[in-house]
Order: sequence, then structure tokens, then C-alpha cells
Amino acid sequence: MADTPAGHAAIQRDLDRLEKWDYRNLPKFNKGKCGVLQLERNKPRHQYMLREAQLESSFAEKDRGLGGHPS
Repeated sequence: MADTPAGHAAIQRDLDRLEKWDYRNLPKFNKGKCGVLQLERNKPRHQYMLREAQLESSFAEKDRGLGGHPS
């Protein structure tokens, strides 16, 4: 589960793997368009990092301008 220390560590490991993939494959993640969606308000927030930058955390989804247009 993501709300345990082991879950937090697993998510951070996945972010670290994405960062390594990003470095090897040249397209760079726009950290301003990355974020963490918090599903529960009563739980403490865990801070996730991507390329030494803390990811923004929120309780609501917002348009991050990732492209694609609805038909």
C-alpha cells in the first residue's frame, strides 16, 4: 500500500527509475507538469522527488497541459 513506509519507498524507487530512463532516452520530464495526487486528507503527506526537486502535491487533479485534445 502507498500509505506505508514500504509503499512510499516503492513509489520513490519507481520515480528514480523514470529519472534514469529519462536521462538515457533524452526526452526530459517537465517537473512543472508532474505532481502527486493525494487521495486521503487525514493522512500525512509523503514528499516525492524527481531529479532532486520535490513534486507538487494536491488533493485535486488539474490540467497540466500534457497535450492531446478531446474529440
